[in-house]
Parts: sequence; structure tokens; C-alpha cells
Amino acid sequence: MPGYTDSKQEHLRRLRRIEGQARGLQRMVEDDKYCIDVLTQVSATTSALQSFALSLLEEHLAHCVAEATRKGGAEAEAKVKEASDAIARLVRS
Repeated sequence: MPGYTDSKQEHLRRLRRIEGQARGLQRMVEDDKYCIDVLTQVSATTSALQSFALSLLEEHLAHCVAEATRKGGAEAEAKVKEASDAIARLVRS
């Protein structure tokens, strides 16, 4: 079971809001809005996605990684490596 199961509905609401922001960007370009206004909205959308990603990562660490480390062994090492790689991807983006 994924670590985000308890907050799945909250995550879905956030993603729908982000989807609306992305559609808003498309409308802004279609309507020839001022570049800086579009960039401001891009920044807001990017921040919303980053916030979502950090929340999901936190839940993954608290649930999936913590569970694996309690069990120990190769699975624990794999989960820690997987989380580390995910963090590295988020930092680079």
C-alpha cells in the first residue's frame, strides 16, 4: 500500500488545482497575455508541483522507507537508495 493512501483525496484535490493552473497557462498563451504574467503563473504552477512532490516524498519516507528499514536487509538498502535518487531528481529539477 502506498504511503500516501491516507491523504489520497487531498493529493487528488491538489493535483486538480495544478491541472487547472496548467490549463490557465494554456489559455493565457492562447489569449496573448503579457509574457511576465505568463511567467508568474509558470512560477506558481512550478511551486505547486514542488510542494506536492515534497509532500509525497515526506509520506514515502515516513511510510515506505521507514517500514523497509524496520525490516532491514536488502529491501531497506534499496528503499533508501530509491529515496535518495528521488531526492536528487527533485533537487536537479
